[in-house]
Amino acid sequence: MCQTIVNLNMTSREGLNLSDIKLAIDSANAEEKIWNYAQFGPLEENDIVIVVQVHTRLLYLRHLISSLQKSKHIEKVLLIFSHDVYYPEINSVIQAIDFCKVLQIFYPFSIQLHPSSFPGQDPYDCPRDMKKEKAVNMKCNNANFPDLYGHYREAKFTQTKHHWWWKINHVFDGLRVTRNHTGLFLFLEEDHYVVEDFLHSLALLEKVQRRECKHCNVLSLGTYVKVVNYAADSGRAEIWQWISSKHNMGMAFNSATWKDIKSCAEKFCFFDDYNWDWSLQYISASCLQHKLIVMLVKAPRVYHIGECGVHHKKKDCASNSEINKVLRLSKAAVSHLYPTRLLATHSTKRMGKIPKGNGGWGDIRDRQLCMWHANITDIR
Repeated sequence: MCQTIVNLNMTSREGLNLSDIKLAIDSANAEEKIWNYAQFGPLEENDIVIVVQVHTRLLYLRHLISSLQKSKHIEKVLLIFSHDVYYPEINSVIQAIDFCKVLQIFYPFSIQLHPSSFPGQDPYDCPRDMKKEKAVNMKCNNANFPDLYGHYREAKFTQTKHHWWWKINHVFDGLRVTRNHTGLFLFLEEDHYVVEDFLHSLALLEKVQRRECKHCNVLSLGTYVKVVNYAADSGRAEIWQWISSKHNMGMAFNSATWKDIKSCAEKFCFFDDYNWDWSLQYISASCLQHKLIVMLVKAPRVYHIGECGVHHKKKDCASNSEINKVLRLSKAAVSHLYPTRLLATHSTKRMGKIPKGNGGWGDIRDRQLCMWHANITDIR
């Protein structure tokens, strides 16, 4: 089985057929191979687990990996990459990492594996903008399940939420190496970039959380501020009610917070919104025993460098403008990094009413698959 994976990594993406890809994914997920284990040893109780959600944007992923490599204490982490596309070129880049332990997992219900059937786009699914009456007459697959706004599902949009939910269930409850881990899990994406003291800053956040804010159940290293001032803010943190549009980048939490989130799986899965973060905000406001309260660094240690993605399209997706901006910011910040302590202040802003869904998640099949991810734990 392992030899199959090696051989596939040496082929081009175009040379793979679905049966090859499925075999490779099933093999990798079953084996749970940890690269560099002999060099860096087992996962210790307080070590950080970093989980990166990966699609196909290798340009950004290379920059993320480069930034991780430059970070202090990176040798202590377990770095997990969760993929929804089996892409040999990406696998080769990841398996060349030599600065920490590395594990790859693959979402087994991807569009790549199901190009013409659910969860991919079935040719007998209803077109997005078809009226329900016409869809019922046509008897297309999901005629009775348009979303809040009368639209039918689009697989390219539903996959991200499915992948995120499967990944988080899998790392907390499925993977042998992490399912009993009591330390922090930090969640990143392929188009993020970390500042070299991000692990140092995360440790400070955790220290302040334990001492001053026991009700803070999420720590965050990323913000979307337009003006960054490391000289003034490097040693500052803020405490907020968690808001998806502000606090969804560089999130970290432990298994206790996860158990609270998972207890609201049904509300998460049946909320008519294709965004995982908006769905998380919904259950925080409507279901969680303890609402999500976040402590975040005021000066970002995680940046978003992606210029094209699900929600953003530009004419020049190969542009390096955002990457170059973040590189300049990081270089200018060096003398202000590694604060000895963090001063945390409470924000007076409060989240408004329970959010309404943005749609895209009305199909009963998406909701059932989502629940299946929460209820099936592969314990071997």
